[in-house]
This record gives sequence, structure tokens and C-alpha cells, in this order.
Amino acid sequence: MGVKSALRGATASELLDRLVRDGRIGVNGRRRGWFGGFMSVIWLSFMIGPIIQSWRRADQPTASVATAALLAYAALIFGSFIVFRRTDGTSRLVEPPIDRRMWAALAGMAVCSAGLMALLGPIALATPIFIGVIAIFHMPARESGYVACTVTLAMLLVPVVLPSLSGMPFYVSFVPALIWVARQLGLRGEQLAELTRRQQSELAIVEERNRVARDVHDILGHSLTVITVKTELAQRLIDVDLVRARAEMADVERLAREALAGVRDTVGGLREVSLRGELANARTALAAADIDTVLPDAVPDTRHSELFGWVLREAVTNVIRHSAARHCTVTVTETSIEVVDDGRGLGTVESGSGLSGLRERVRAAGGTLTLSSSEGGVRVRAAVPE
Repeated sequence: MGVKSALRGATASELLDRLVRDGRIGVNGRRRGWFGGFMSVIWLSFMIGPIIQSWRRADQPTASVATAALLAYAALIFGSFIVFRRTDGTSRLVEPPIDRRMWAALAGMAVCSAGLMALLGPIALATPIFIGVIAIFHMPARESGYVACTVTLAMLLVPVVLPSLSGMPFYVSFVPALIWVARQLGLRGEQLAELTRRQQSELAIVEERNRVARDVHDILGHSLTVITVKTELAQRLIDVDLVRARAEMADVERLAREALAGVRDTVGGLREVSLRGELANARTALAAADIDTVLPDAVPDTRHSELFGWVLREAVTNVIRHSAARHCTVTVTETSIEVVDDGRGLGTVESGSGLSGLRERVRAAGGTLTLSSSEGGVRVRAAVPE
């Protein structure tokens, strides 16, 4: 019966860690220390029966010394949980530093355990398990492993060297080593889970940075291109048609304000792009660049409206900026959008960051972005699954 109680006691600290990890017990260092010490001391109650029997047999010297040894043992266990608790706020996955006082506490526990075995016999053979448990939960992995192995060997050899102390099942001796292995596996699992969480957080940050970079590039690239074209047009019109020049400069101001608002919305994650809105913008921008345009009169209902809007924005920006085209045609279906111009071809446009970001957008939606060039211009086509 005593051995079984000791086995239950050996898992008290493990139970404590599970409770803390599950969030049912607060992780405050002081509270956790008191709780762990209290639970571990409770499982020493299996030693009370033999001591009471010694008092009843009127064996006062044995009973007195055994009582003192048990109280000292309980005090060392309880004190270890209080003194060596983690109060620095660091992660439990970080190994605690070596504290020289821990070796003194373990030595004192070993003396108490040996005294109890000498006084009470085989019933006290399970007490060294507590030495291993204290080391496992309050020392770094390597040092606690040494202690656990030493305790296991001692529990195996004592019954061999002192047959009078035999009677405990041999497999009980392996409890400290098994607890050490189980705790290390648990800590490794927690470390892997923590590493996974950190990597996921870093990936989310990188993805958000890429999103902001793509949106800012697409917004500013398109808006600044149109602003440049309209400014050049206004300069040419100042001496010819002052009214229209003023209208073009008013458009420049409006586009600049829209670009600023778009950047703010993008940084805040609120930027919305629609195909209909981008078609209207494309009509104005291409007209300002003196490019004849063929745009769809009606836009089909599609769940990819935002994606197609980004594709149209980037394609039109490249047409105005790089193509020197005279004509541009846009075709939209429920699953695709195509922009064709009659300019001078891709050149160095294909390697630009805008098209790279566009590929990422289309790929994220499960689609493909195709660019083809010929002597007659560039064809940009984005297609998504139905």
C-alpha cells in the first residue's frame, strides 16, 4: 500500500504542471510554489502509519527520530517548491539556472530518506522518488537527469546490498527516470509548439508586409503614372485651352488625394478595390494618355471582382508607363480578365515588382497570370477556377 501511495506521490508535481499548463491554476510563481509543495507533502502521508505503529509499540527513540526525519523531509520538499519557484516571468520552456542551494536541499533529503529506511524498513524505500521529482522540476535537464539516474540506481542497489530492506517491486526504482523522460518529452513538445507559433506569427507578419507593399506599389504606381500623364497634358494645354488645362489639374489634385487616402486605407487594412471602379479609372487614365480604349459596357457578376480590379490597375499602369501603345482592349468574363495593347512589347516590364506582386495575388486566389508579347504589343490574362 505504501509503495502505491509513493507512486502517486511521484506524479504530484507532474499533475501540478499539467494543471498550470491547462490554465486551471494560476501561473503566479508564489501560488504555484505553495500548491506544488502542499500536494507533494500530502503524498508523504503513507509514512505516517508506520510511525504511529512505532509509537504504539512504545519504541519511543525510533518513533521520535522517524517523526523528526519525516517532518524534516516534508519541510525540505515544501521549501524546495517555495524557494526554487520560477518568479522571474521567463518562459517555463527556458531551463532554470543551477542553484547551489538545490544540491544542499537534495543532500538533506537523501539523509532524511536514508534515516527513514533505516528506522522504518522497506516501507520507506519509495521515499527517494521525491528526491528525483524535486530535481526534475527545479533543475536543468542534464543535472536533473543525473539525479534521476542516481536515484534509480540507488533504489535498485539498496535491496541487493541490504536484503533486510527488500520487498519493493524492482520496477518502482525506474519511476524517477520515467518521470524525467516524460517531462523532457513534454517540454520538447511545448518547445516545438512554441516554435511553431512563433514561425506562424513571423509568417503572418511577412505576409502582411508583402500585402502592404503590393497595395502601396499598385496604388502609388497607378496614381502617380496618371498624375504624370495629366500634368504633361495640362502643360501642353496651358497656352491652347486654359479651361481644359485647369480641369486636368483639378483631376491631378483629385488623384493625389485619392492616392493618399488609398495609402492610408492600405496601411490600415481597409483598402477595397472593385472591378467597376477600376474600369472607370482606366477609361480616364487611358484617355488622358491619348490611348484609344475598348472597355466592356457591362461587367459580369463575379466573386473575383477585387482581384480583377488589381489586375486591371497594374496592367493599365504598365500600358501607360511602358508600352507607347495607341490602342488598349479589356475583356472580362466571370473567370478571367484580359488586357491587350498594341505597344512595343514587354521589354523589362515582366521582371517588375508590380507584376511579381500581381502574380502572388492571382496565385493566392488559385488562378494563373499569363503574359505574352509579340511585335504587336502585350497580352495580360488572369484566369481563376470556376
